[in-house]
Amino acid sequence: MNILQIIPGSGGSFYCGNCLRDDKFHLAMKKQGHEVTKIPMYLPLFSDEHDLNDMPVFYGAISIYLKQLYPIFRKAPAWLDSLLNSRPMLKLAANMAGSTNAKGLEEMTISMLMGEEGKQKEELNRMVSWMAEYLKPDVIHLSNALLLGLAPKLKEKFPKTSLICSLQDEDVWVDAMKNSFRDKIWNLMSTKSKYVDGFIGVSDFYSKVSIQKMNLQKEKVFTNYLGVDPNEYKLTPVNEKARNIGYISRMCEANGFDIIVDAFIELKKDDELRDVKLILTGGYTGNDKSILKQMRKKLKRANLMDQVEFHVDFDGDGRHEFFSKVKMISVPVKNGEAFGLYLLESMASGVPVVQPKLGAFPEIVEKTKGGVIYEKNTPKELAKALKKLLLNNEKLQKLSENARSGVESKFNIYTQANHLIEIYRKFVSSSR
Repeated sequence: MNILQIIPGSGGSFYCGNCLRDDKFHLAMKKQGHEVTKIPMYLPLFSDEHDLNDMPVFYGAISIYLKQLYPIFRKAPAWLDSLLNSRPMLKLAANMAGSTNAKGLEEMTISMLMGEEGKQKEELNRMVSWMAEYLKPDVIHLSNALLLGLAPKLKEKFPKTSLICSLQDEDVWVDAMKNSFRDKIWNLMSTKSKYVDGFIGVSDFYSKVSIQKMNLQKEKVFTNYLGVDPNEYKLTPVNEKARNIGYISRMCEANGFDIIVDAFIELKKDDELRDVKLILTGGYTGNDKSILKQMRKKLKRANLMDQVEFHVDFDGDGRHEFFSKVKMISVPVKNGEAFGLYLLESMASGVPVVQPKLGAFPEIVEKTKGGVIYEKNTPKELAKALKKLLLNNEKLQKLSENARSGVESKFNIYTQANHLIEIYRKFVSSSR
């Protein structure tokens, strides 16, 4: 099967679960003999650009931002567009404040969802024309519903191609916006959904959320869990590790970065936990520098800076090194999450997870039996859950074993990729 993925990039400036999700499916489907092509939007997918080759980045983040705000840039010469969309400029944009922040980008989000009626019409035509010249996909897979502005033009240009769209954490982006824009954006996504053949939620929890938020037809929505290749993750026995707690995600308020720090400060009041350390990784954008500064100040006031490690390298080998150093992880996302790929990466490494009873976390932990769910997402409740596990080596060992075996049996990327292909085939066969 010939598959085309259209994916917004993060530029590798922070741990991007959506980018990693698409990359893992891309690699798994290729290994299974399918022709799979990725087209990045806004920013390169990863900082080292190992997956890009000569692929252009469409809708370059700097260019479309300037064209949205200043009409004069819509008539900019080709050489200026090329400069703004160059790799060095896009890498710089990846670290800019607001480059991954919904607030202030409401009008651009609406414009993107309007597609040919929006202010990025020329870029849409350029992208679709390039695709028509070089690609003949059986399936076009949009990474998330915020890209649905592309759908009408894609259906017009590729009428016999099945158009699929993933559903993951659109609510995190849209619901962070000003009240006056939220309903309009959800309504736009709902309107554009009629051009899509099928939607794929990453969890049962989020499939239900999306059906409600976007008023989707239930029969068009499927759940296909995320996956990892367990063989890519080294299992380090928990009894060989120091008592370290880990956090792996973008270091921002929405992901509960302040909660994990406050919980650690609470934990360290207990003499039984003198040796326990906190290891933090996942990167950040310019907008996150304020909370990073606040948390560093808190840790200094508590005289705990020497017991906290900021693990800078969260890509590739650096991520595996992180998992080899921690006995458990927690990413206390404040409003929950549609999935959380870091859960699978952690558990595949034999590292149990400690998560709040929010979003899809209970669903994932229930399937693997490789973690603990706590009720209220507060620093005190998290500290209690962490302490209970830190003081129970037998349970920790059992959860570690469950975590690894749970990923192997329930969340293997090749099993999930096969399921995804089965969903594709339903639509490809009907369109033919």
